[in-house]
Amino acid sequence: MRIKLTLLALGIVLYACKSESKSTRGVIAEHAMVVSARQEASKIGRDILEQGGNAFDAMFATEMALAVTYPYAGNLGGGGFMVYRLHTGETGALDYREKAPMAAGRDMYLDSLGNVIPHKSTVGAYAVGVPGTVAGIFAAHEKFGTLPIKTLLQPVIALAQNGFIITKKQQDRFIKYDSIITAVNKKQVPINKTVQASTVFKNEALANTLQRLSDHGRD
Repeated sequence: MRIKLTLLALGIVLYACKSESKSTRGVIAEHAMVVSARQEASKIGRDILEQGGNAFDAMFATEMALAVTYPYAGNLGGGGFMVYRLHTGETGALDYREKAPMAAGRDMYLDSLGNVIPHKSTVGAYAVGVPGTVAGIFAAHEKFGTLPIKTLLQPVIALAQNGFIITKKQQDRFIKYDSIITAVNKKQVPINKTVQASTVFKNEALANTLQRLSDHGRD
């Protein structure tokens, strides 16, 4: 009886291992792959690799595509950081997170009596840092990139012009932050609570900014 139970247990373990080996998690690529929060951005990064670009070229294009399709997390007004390992084994990092402006000071959110001014640190121009995204990816490209900036930005500009599908989460965020966005801009801007999920969203203003980056560089 003990032998049968042992064999039965062994059979269950072997079956579990066999079943697990058949299942796949994610995608396995033979040469290279691009993973991001939006399919459109990943496709642009993959296309750059297929055009002969390297990983840094693909990163540049993917980052900018996320600025179009996923502005809640990736955008021109924010920043980031990068860690890398080259095929030679060399490792490094690049920090391009936002910084406080040079004129910032300890008491910038206080009134003359030393009291906190409501919302000054959370809404409007005083609530944001100096963006680092553009400077960071241009610096990485200058050091490691191979394809021209215009080549990397062309599909991103087209994406902003032609549009992408808004998700339900994006619609919810647009609704949640609509009052703040409108108050800061003193008018309704393209990102607002009327934008519906499953519709195509085009951002011509962002496309124009990306075109200026393509034509004139980061400055």
